Amino acid sequence: MNRARRDILDGIRRGLRGGRAPDPEMLAAVDERLARHPRDLIPARVDLPPDRLVTLFMEKAEAMAATVGRVADVSGIPGDIAAYLAGHNLPPEIKIAPDPALTGLPWESRPTLTVKSGAAQDGDVVGVAMALAGIAETGTLMLHSGRHGPTTLNFLPDNHIVVLRRSAIVGPYEDAWDRVRAAGALPRTVNLITGPSRTGDIEQTIQLGAHGPRRLHIVLVDGD
Repeated sequence: MNRARRDILDGIRRGLRGGRAPDPEMLAAVDERLARHPRDLIPARVDLPPDRLVTLFMEKAEAMAATVGRVADVSGIPGDIAAYLAGHNLPPEIKIAPDPALTGLPWESRPTLTVKSGAAQDGDVVGVAMALAGIAETGTLMLHSGRHGPTTLNFLPDNHIVVLRRSAIVGPYEDAWDRVRAAGALPRTVNLITGPSRTGDIEQTIQLGAHGPRRLHIVLVDGD
């Protein structure tokens, strides 16, 4: 942590304490809670075997206006994406995350697709990213930032395509956060995405694409 950031956070801490000295017991309690990762109440609807969790995830995601394509293995990802673009009359151009799981796909099987890798830029219409987890509890995708996952891909393009492995679908949020911790150092950003961007601020009418992508398509990969 650089000095400027440390000074700012120290100032916030002093303000929250009202100028009082740190309470060692309180700090110890906070450290203990952070280390223990206590779990909250888990909804009964996610107490399911893996196959039914997949079904529940798909139902919840589709209820929130996402679409789900299912492929047998990673070789089917380019075909599903190409079909999705054609079905929505979108240009065959995509910007994918610089993740080996995506850059190493057989894109040459779809020669009409133009594939570029990197962070999304103004003008990119379709962004493709990898999900760390899919949360069956609410049909939510969990993505995290890093050199293999630029956050701009999740928000800048009008069309968001997310690749999700079947084995990454979990029941409750607590299990998804366990996957974040297991991945190593905590990322700078974790994005929880449930359906396309939307707002009801204008005359209480739902509008898609208000603060991000207006479409969300999930490519669910059953095998490796």
